[in-house]
Amino acid sequence: MSFNQSITLLSVIRLNRAKVTFTWFMVLVENFLKILLPLFIGFAIDGLLNQNNQPLFLFSLILFVLVLISVLRRIYDTRVYGDTRVTLASMVERNLRDASVSVRDARLTMSRELVDFFEEDLPLVITAIIQLVTTVVILSTFHIKLAMCVLIAALGMLLIYWIFHQTFTRLNKELNDQKEQQVRVLNSQPLAAIRAHFEALRRCEIKLSDVGALAYGLIFIILFAAVLTNLWMVSTLDDPSVGQIFTIVTYSLEFVEAAVMLPITLQIMTRLTEIGQRLNQLPAQMTRD
Repeated sequence: MSFNQSITLLSVIRLNRAKVTFTWFMVLVENFLKILLPLFIGFAIDGLLNQNNQPLFLFSLILFVLVLISVLRRIYDTRVYGDTRVTLASMVERNLRDASVSVRDARLTMSRELVDFFEEDLPLVITAIIQLVTTVVILSTFHIKLAMCVLIAALGMLLIYWIFHQTFTRLNKELNDQKEQQVRVLNSQPLAAIRAHFEALRRCEIKLSDVGALAYGLIFIILFAAVLTNLWMVSTLDDPSVGQIFTIVTYSLEFVEAAVMLPITLQIMTRLTEIGQRLNQLPAQMTRD
């Protein structure tokens, strides 16, 4: 079996580079507008309290543009990534033509996850990064301690994921190993063996879920502690307006939403790295039926 091209996340981008780049540009614009919403809501609140409707009109305009770009981007994304899935599936099938049907079926399904990452997960990652940077900058304009609080929480969150990283890697490998046996089991094994296969899949998924729940529980504790600390520090500001208080509280909560995406993304990347290694295995390294 000859490999025409190594299959990685970077190689998936190259399959449709110009169109994928344009989708990223639309995601950036969409998220830039989205991250400004709490700030302009605060402006609108203070404007209405002062009998000034101009900030409200500006907020309405931003909302309209945001909805328009969001709709167009999703329509475009579906077509771009649909084409990419077809091209990638052809590459995987060509590279795995000498593998067993069970392995080929499982890895063709796994390969779709590489494209799913760009269509479904990457926009959320871009959103999270923009939200994190903007949150820190905006909070620092009110008080540097507000920004430092969320930064310390982010470091604590990444430390927790680092502790669980090897466990996620091992459990994803076990799950993918089991998935590669499915077609063989369904094709020629007795009912008891089929049931045992699905029980094994269930155990792998439960282990992944349990470890993920524990990790995210610890992460949420750290993040919500940061939000509560910021709420307490609002009282140290000099006569904050209603709009300022709303902005601080909203951005602190958005920091939680954005920060949680980082360990989720790292877990996804761990799984995709394992899948990429599997797709690029040489024939001698494959487990045959």
